[in-house]
Amino acid sequence: MGFFDFCMVDLGLLEATAKEYRRKLKRFFRAVKKPARDITAEDVRRFLKPLSMGNANTWGNMLKPLKRFFRDYMKKSEAVESFRFRKAPLKPLMVPSKDELRRFYGKLRTPIARALFLMYAATGLRRMELLSLRKGDVDWERRMIVPQNHAGETKRSWVTFFNEEAEEALGEYLKTRKDDSPKLFRISSHSFIDVWRHAWQDSGVRVTPQVLRGWFCDEMGRLGVPDRYVDAFCGQLPKSVLAKCYSDFSPERLRDIYEQAGLRIMS
Repeated sequence: MGFFDFCMVDLGLLEATAKEYRRKLKRFFRAVKKPARDITAEDVRRFLKPLSMGNANTWGNMLKPLKRFFRDYMKKSEAVESFRFRKAPLKPLMVPSKDELRRFYGKLRTPIARALFLMYAATGLRRMELLSLRKGDVDWERRMIVPQNHAGETKRSWVTFFNEEAEEALGEYLKTRKDDSPKLFRISSHSFIDVWRHAWQDSGVRVTPQVLRGWFCDEMGRLGVPDRYVDAFCGQLPKSVLAKCYSDFSPERLRDIYEQAGLRIMS
């Protein structure tokens, strides 16, 4: 069984996460030019050194697949056991204004880019959650999404919804599709990055899926949605709470709350 299958079957990771780990490992092996069995901690250290003084999230996103591969898959813990994840410093959340979002949106060049933008802003989903969605995860009549659940301890998912703006953009994108793939969005990692980079450069506004997740939380709070329901839309409630208080967090109840909020991005 290869590493990709190990991530999917043994670890229960999302397909998009497994693909991202595989892509980062290819980058690692291209750089070190050594077979996996010969890799030492010093090889890993030299590779990670340029990232050591940078963003803690960038460091962590590279270290995760290395630990998964060498510690869990290869059973070669000595290559990665000395490297630690780092906590990002706490910073105030700076969310863009609606005018800034509109300016950014106006610079998006393709139907898939516009659909991704509005779906992130309308649902509060994490980057990989949205990219991992299949068409069958969407209840089109109720505009409801049931993300593929995480198997990990720190990330969970429940249900969330999208508004009419996102529905229209998603429909326009799907009209351009000429394949039968069950995936809701078909986009490579490079194309996904290009979607955001071009719009950043053209609009002067830096927007990412994480920024849109933050904007969703802030805007829903401004619209009067209680924090516990915003947390439910974003998959941030413990399973024990969801099970104990199901009636408060049932899809029907959450849909009513979402619709009453009247979330709008472009107006």
